[in-house]
Amino acid sequence: MADTCAWPALRFGHAVAIFPTHYHGPPMSTTEPRGVVMSYISALDRQDYDAALKLLHDGVRIRGPAGETFGKPLDFIEMLRKYRGRYDIKKIFADGSDVCLWYDLKTTGPAVFMSSWYQVEDGRIVSIQTIFDPRAFGPPPATNPKDNPG
Repeated sequence: MADTCAWPALRFGHAVAIFPTHYHGPPMSTTEPRGVVMSYISALDRQDYDAALKLLHDGVRIRGPAGETFGKPLDFIEMLRKYRGRYDIKKIFADGSDVCLWYDLKTTGPAVFMSSWYQVEDGRIVSIQTIFDPRAFGPPPATNPKDNPG
């Protein structure tokens, strides 16, 4: 199959568009959900946090892997600014106003595999749900000296 088109997949009995990461088709609309999300990711990759913030709805719901949330879009953007991550997109799934990405987030430490589900309304992201192993961003677990007899 040519790399210039999306191919259909079945999910719960209906078609879902799955886009290869090397998509070279017609330019994406920046008002369509996939285009909005990819514009957001592109802004974060460029470290243009003001542009990324403009793509988030004022009431955006942001949830992390342990159910943590952010009260304001700016709080979330400020957290992202600290990590200065780069996105290595593996797969993009789009279904109406829903867009899901599988990607490696590359920061100063090892790359972390993540999945984010975005919901877009009226050209802005209204919801982000991200899953990953949060231990990748925290200190290593404490060891019990009894576990390593010396």
